[in-house]
Amino acid sequence: MTASARDRFLALLSAAIGEGTLVKLTLGKHRGADDTLQNLFVRPVTLKSGPHFAFVWRHATRDITKNHAPAAALTELAALIGASFLDAHLFTPAQTAQLECQSDGSARLKVKKLPAGETMSPSPVGAHDSGKNYLIPPDAPWLRALGVTNDRGQPREGMADKFRQIQKFAELLSHLLNEAGLDLLPPLTAIASVTTSPLKVIDAGSGKGYLTFAVSALLGDRAAVRGIEARQDLVALCNEVAVKQAFAPRLAFTAGTIAETPLDGVDVLIALHACDTATDDALALGIAAGAKLIVVAPCCQKELRPQLTAPPVLAAPLRHGIFQERQAEFVTDALRAELLEWAGYRTKVFEFISTEHTAKNLMIAAIKIRPRGTVDDSTAEQLRAFARFYGIKSQALARQLEFSL
Repeated sequence: MTASARDRFLALLSAAIGEGTLVKLTLGKHRGADDTLQNLFVRPVTLKSGPHFAFVWRHATRDITKNHAPAAALTELAALIGASFLDAHLFTPAQTAQLECQSDGSARLKVKKLPAGETMSPSPVGAHDSGKNYLIPPDAPWLRALGVTNDRGQPREGMADKFRQIQKFAELLSHLLNEAGLDLLPPLTAIASVTTSPLKVIDAGSGKGYLTFAVSALLGDRAAVRGIEARQDLVALCNEVAVKQAFAPRLAFTAGTIAETPLDGVDVLIALHACDTATDDALALGIAAGAKLIVVAPCCQKELRPQLTAPPVLAAPLRHGIFQERQAEFVTDALRAELLEWAGYRTKVFEFISTEHTAKNLMIAAIKIRPRGTVDDSTAEQLRAFARFYGIKSQALARQLEFSL
């Protein structure tokens, strides 16, 4: 009896896992009770206990990662493919295989052999976070110029966390650009649209420029990237590196503050670890400029802590300072996310990078879904009720948006 398309796909998957040739596996077209689940991405990793497979469950507002040994990974995937996920796309160095299942149980398998001499590189075997095909090459000269890596492309002492942060941000940004319809990153993503002018990207509070350079390296001449930084010495340093590393003029740095920066026609606004209300300044700037994508990593959320009035049921726990601090962070960033929704954006709040590498790991991403100037009145009372619950009467972004709490 002829094996079904699904069985043939599972045989290819089993062989790839058993032979160590799996580059990656993508599952899509999810069906099930969890409406927030979108995709499952699987790739090989090497842990101290040996080869494993990292499962990244992509939800609408968060990613969940779990590692499985080879046998357990194959068992779980066999139960998911054709049941919870109707599409599966397998990549090995020699071929790709795509399984398309229908709700009636029928399926179609397409296998494509790669041309002679052309292969898809498997993830190299190594430590858990070194066995990757990086979006930003570790030996990129600009990483050396900024002191992140040495001549061998290895992170310098004390810079390993920064190197991981750069790589993670590049990965996240490529996904967010795709979601926002700004996916101009071939061959990493398919070109969904063509523009006649480069994307305009602003990094508000660019600091030493690590992530600003990463954005420019990722997008190349498809984007005009500008870093805004208050410290003149850092602006001079970054512009010098940009010129020497042939990033100029598509990458430039300007002295100034976020609040003082007049902008319009911005496609992407980034503000990573802008302190306290500087994050609100950046969000307000992006909204006013009509940015299609806003990405911020909040830091030092101090403004609301003096206002925070604990509801009676929370009064006892919140007498502890650490709980007050964390509650203030939650309330601040939850208000920011809801205000963005009110102002015409779809928001995602998620962990940027593991707390093992940085304590300030929250990221808020906002994708524009309504024209500038339109608001969602249905969320207004919900916002005010949330603020009343915690005794919040004023907040920086709300003030700039002229939204009364």
